[in-house]
Amino acid sequence: MAKSEALFHRPVRGEGVSQDQAEAVRLCRLAAEHKQADAHFHLGNCFYRGEYVPQDRAEAARLFRLAAEQEHADAQNNLGTCYRKGEGVPQDWAEAARLFRLAAEHKQADAQYNLGLCYYMGEGVPQDWAEAARLYRLAAEQKHADAQYNLGLCYYKGEGVLQDWAEAARLFRLAAEQKHADAQFYLGGCFYRGEGVPQDRAEAVRLYRLAAEQKHASAHFNLGICYYMGECVPQDWAEAARLYRFAAEQNHASAQVNLGLCYRIGEGVPQDRAEAARLFRLAAEQKHASAQFKLGACYESGEGVPQDLAEAPRRDGPAST
Repeated sequence: MAKSEALFHRPVRGEGVSQDQAEAVRLCRLAAEHKQADAHFHLGNCFYRGEYVPQDRAEAARLFRLAAEQEHADAQNNLGTCYRKGEGVPQDWAEAARLFRLAAEHKQADAQYNLGLCYYMGEGVPQDWAEAARLYRLAAEQKHADAQYNLGLCYYKGEGVLQDWAEAARLFRLAAEQKHADAQFYLGGCFYRGEGVPQDRAEAVRLYRLAAEQKHASAHFNLGICYYMGECVPQDWAEAARLYRFAAEQNHASAQVNLGLCYRIGEGVPQDRAEAARLFRLAAEQKHASAQFKLGACYESGEGVPQDLAEAPRRDGPAST
């Protein structure tokens, strides 16, 4: 059996033979006809992603089920994901949790993490942050980056475990070393504020930059603040505005406000009060209190918009930092 599985794997991965998509699928189907769980699983992945075959989530779920019935842990996890998202099967969080549990009992790290998410969110199981943290820990011990990050959040916030910023920073670091963008961002915040680690704003900037290189909106925003203030980087309002813009285009409300301020004052960009008001409006529509206040002020003074004293109080609200 091991020999046939090796032959089955090689064309799919292009290992030792030229990539031949049709042959890969043919061998997959042959193995699946012999009820090989790995074949059902890999063919299911092909249908799920639309690799070598037309994408068909229902067929993917059917194949994952055949493998799952043979106690294939990866297939149990993938079928659970289908049920959680309602892909190829009706959405059913309880069934998703059941399948994740089966795979987790085989020490499947993705399933341990996914079941942890179920307990954290209360999806398909009663909400239980302590159980979520326990499951994240099991996956984190297998170097699962998402689990390391989520367990770090539990320690950072004190959810399901005693609050411990040092342990949070340690876990964020483990995930950040695997290029986990959210972990890089949160670890940067720890260094910026001195939470769980000695304050080191230069290290914070380095970590924000790593996350920003992965298009992390909040990292762009925070790095923009560093350039605006000249914290551990040369002060550069144009670069700050560029970074705010990237985050603003991802609907980051605070970045929309800060970019609006750049346009209102003319820092790093040409002064443009109409563009400032437009950006304040985008953030105000996300219920950003400071943006609502600033947009109200624009209507009151006629700055960038036609003066409208009736509109100003409706838009007005308490400023936030």
